[in-house]
Amino acid sequence: MALSTGMRHGSYEILSAIGAGGMGEVYRARDTSLKRDVALKILPESFATDAERLARFQREAEVLASRPAGPLPR
Repeated sequence: MALSTGMRHGSYEILSAIGAGGMGEVYRARDTSLKRDVALKILPESFATDAERLARFQREAEVLASRPAGPLPR
């Protein structure tokens, strides 16, 4: 599901593409509800029926949510 700059996905406005890989596509987006920039990951549709991949994504989200704000280490 490729998104373009300026498109809306729920309350998010797409600002730019960051990258893509095995777990999906990542975009820089603006959360218009909270008025802040976020990284938005769009998963492939096939993940919706794959419990193992959904669990992996959930773990990734929990790890990222637990760290302090700021740039990610490389």
